Amino acid sequence: MFSLNPDDTNSSMLLQIPPMIANLGAGILYLISYVTGAGFGDDPMQAARASYEYGNTFLLIAGLLNYLGMLDAFDLAVGRKP
Repeated sequence: MFSLNPDDTNSSMLLQIPPMIANLGAGILYLISYVTGAGFGDDPMQAARASYEYGNTFLLIAGLLNYLGMLDAFDLAVGRKP
């Protein structure tokens, strides 16, 4: 189903979809930074910092927790949860 050839650009695009969905959960700030291009550059100096992965993981988890909060609010509104 998936090609594992490192020269294939489609495989790298598929790996970028789950983090993008998690980042979209962070809200309008992600969309604004995506449109302006802030934080989306491939700067090796920025990626070499120790806090880069911590911040990225924090934002991914924040987006996923926002989705969880939305699902909980939906369940409360529909009446599935007392």
